[in-house]
This record gives sequence, C-alpha cells and structure tokens, in this order.
Amino acid sequence: MNKMVLIDGNSIANRAFYALPLLSNEKGVYTNAVYGFAMMIMNVLEKEQPNHVLVAFDAGKTTFRHSQYKEYKGGRQKTPSELSEQFPFIRELLDAYSIPRYELPNYEADDIIGTITKQAEKDGLEVVIITGDRDLTQLASEKTTVYITKKGITDMEQNTPASLKEKYDLTPEQIIDMKGLMGDSSDNIPGIPGVGEKTALKLLHQFGTVEEVLANADKISGKKLQEKVVDNKESAIMSKELATINTDSPIEMKVTDTKYAGYDIEKVVPLLKELGFATILKKYPRRIQRTRKRTREYHI
Repeated sequence: MNKMVLIDGNSIANRAFYALPLLSNEKGVYTNAVYGFAMMIMNVLEKEQPNHVLVAFDAGKTTFRHSQYKEYKGGRQKTPSELSEQFPFIRELLDAYSIPRYELPNYEADDIIGTITKQAEKDGLEVVIITGDRDLTQLASEKTTVYITKKGITDMEQNTPASLKEKYDLTPEQIIDMKGLMGDSSDNIPGIPGVGEKTALKLLHQFGTVEEVLANADKISGKKLQEKVVDNKESAIMSKELATINTDSPIEMKVTDTKYAGYDIEKVVPLLKELGFATILKKYPRRIQRTRKRTREYHI
C-alpha cells in the first residue's frame, strides 16, 4: 500500500523551537527550530519510507473560524521573532528536500491536512500525520494514524481508533465532542465553563455527542451541572464547530501533487552547511548508504 506522510508545519516548528536551546549559526541566524525540523524530516523519511509527503502551514493569524468567534485563539502570545525569522529557512529546507508544502488563506494547516487525508483515504493510501496538536486525533481511522510529538520532536505518541478507545473510551469523531464540552484553552475555545475532561468524558459515555447531552440535560445527574449545560448550550455547539477540522477545504493541492521521489543531496548538503548543522552532516554518509539499500525511490 502506498503511504502518505502529512506534517503540521507550524506545530512542529513551534515544538522544535521550545524543545531545543536557542541555537544560531556563524552569521547569527537563529536555527534551533530549523534544526529540530530537519531532524524530524530525516527520521520520518527513513522510518516511514513514504510515496507521498506534504507539509501544511497556517497562512496567517485570521481564519474562517474568527468570523464565527472573534476571540478564537485570542490571548496567545505573539510568535517570538527568534522563531518567526526561522520559517523562511524551514521552507527553504523543505524545498531542498523536494518536499511539497502548502498553505491556504483563511484556513489552518489542520484543515489542509484533514482535506488531503480524506482524499488520500479514498485513493487507498495509508496516511501518517505528524503533529504536536491533539485536535488532529479526530482524523484517526483504520487508514490514518496520528503521531503526536511528546518529548522534543522525535519521541511521538501513536494515536489510532483503538488507542483512543483504550485511553478515552471514545471514537475519533467524539474527540470533537469532548472539545465542545470542555473547550480548549490553547485555542481559546470556551466550551461549557466548569466542565473539564473527566466530566466531559462522563457525559459522552452516557449520551454520545454534544447534541445529545444538550437534548437530555434534564437527565444529567447533579443540579449544578444541569444548570451549566442548559445555560451554555450555544457555547457548547459553537465550541464543537470551532474544534471540527474542515475536511472539505477549497485546496488546489491534489494527492498526485504530493508524490515524493526523494531528494537531491546536492541541494540538501549546501543548505545544511550554511545553517551550521555539522551534527546532521556527519550522519549523511551512513544515511545515504542505508537509504539506497532500502528503497529505489530515493534519488540521492
């Protein structure tokens, strides 16, 4: 079966930036996020051996969700300049690796990933998603596995329908309902005030969805919780909508556009030298030999 790897560019860059010390090259350019991203790319390509790859980025700070709730993601601190100035180098790194990248105004990277995932599944591909954002676990299926970065950017937690069932006793689709009830402080999604993960899970195990929780509010045990649910019905519905990844975004990227045939070492090495990544460069002779033995799809 052909395999597609989808990478949440902004999420991985942020995770790399905060996981690694603030590094810079001899020109004084900050490089820790680029370094972490490069390590992740190398590990993923070697481990997954994908036929298709795409890195999705957020196109800006404002999306269609802000028209529904203007405080969406409000309160987030401004991206440090030490990180923002590294994004051009991350894009340059991806170009050197011949890895397609895509962003779409008014939509988030999550929506791009969700849309291309559904297309890939219809085409019979196995999909692997790499992210630091648990929202994407709603995309897990029999064909799609979602890996969440844990410690640093190379230690990852595997999320499948089976693992979500074991951890939460929920389906991937119900992850959206959980966010609708408990909200998400990182995205400033309100949910129902006073409802945390434990209570949200209890309600979903009993009723199944946000809509059924609201429709059966009179059956909820505990008067205070009943009142919270009744008083915040609109917030719960809106929160679920905000947490729902758009899997039908108007992207111009098709599965065929993500075909990955390997990278040109003559493009990769000069950039790694410019960035001052001596540690990575030392690994290349070994990795090149290993890659040549394992697959014919890498032309390096």
